[in-house]
Amino acid sequence: MRKYNMNLKLEKCAPDFRLWDQDKNEHSLSDYRGKWVLLYFYPKDNTPGCTVEAETFRDLHAEFKKLNVVIFGISKDTAPSHKRFIEKYDLPFTLLCDQQKEVAELYGALGLKKFMGKEYMGVLRNSYLIDPEGHLRKIYEEVQPATHAKEVLEDVKALSV
Repeated sequence: MRKYNMNLKLEKCAPDFRLWDQDKNEHSLSDYRGKWVLLYFYPKDNTPGCTVEAETFRDLHAEFKKLNVVIFGISKDTAPSHKRFIEKYDLPFTLLCDQQKEVAELYGALGLKKFMGKEYMGVLRNSYLIDPEGHLRKIYEEVQPATHAKEVLEDVKALSV
């Protein structure tokens, strides 16, 4: 059974938060009003699926930038881990540290997972698209790493019209 935040509703204001990035700079969602924001939650730096997802956002980053989209990858990893991940794969966007998984829980990106027959609470591969006014426009659950960036890009184009 997954644990979703039932308070998250499309067209409502996305919950604000404050997290540190790979360089130990603080970011708040409210700092990015006037821009589209994509929050993509992922389980762990340098794992196969997470790497594929990050690379697809990297490869389409110039197109996202033209559409005024800020991309934030969020995981429970530390700032040094994020920094190594960014450097290894030349990622042009910011990774945020949610070590206590508070923001993942706030957004409903924390849920029951299974690995080798054992269940545990972990970060789900969910994303949240927030418009320039701070409203939640799209929730993506259990995304496919190889195609997710293109899906989000198409949605931003459609919603920007």
